[in-house]
Amino acid sequence: MSAALVKLPTAGEAAWEDVPADKVLEGAPKTRTWVLYDNPAQKLCVGEWEATSGKWRIAYTEWEYVEVISGACVLVGDDGSRIEAGAGDRFVIEPGFTGTWEVFTSMRKSWVIRE
Repeated sequence: MSAALVKLPTAGEAAWEDVPADKVLEGAPKTRTWVLYDNPAQKLCVGEWEATSGKWRIAYTEWEYVEVISGACVLVGDDGSRIEAGAGDRFVIEPGFTGTWEVFTSMRKSWVIRE
């Protein structure tokens, strides 16, 4: 088996998108996403994500590692679990998580998703 190194590109421009209205609970949040690495055979992708202030419903079917680059947010699970995160914080969202994502100050994160 051979190993490979992959240098990720710098995130360039990405279009802002509205969070779907049926998920929004507060504000008018917008997000944008950069996919910097994609390996469909391994069901793995890596990138960055940015969001403006607001609160919306989320439901995960995938596994996601998150490292907050800037800004602040809180995730609250329907089961009462809670993670507050700011620059430098790291956490994992496991498949089956449902709850809310609230961005207090515009935030940016790097992420790794495995489906």
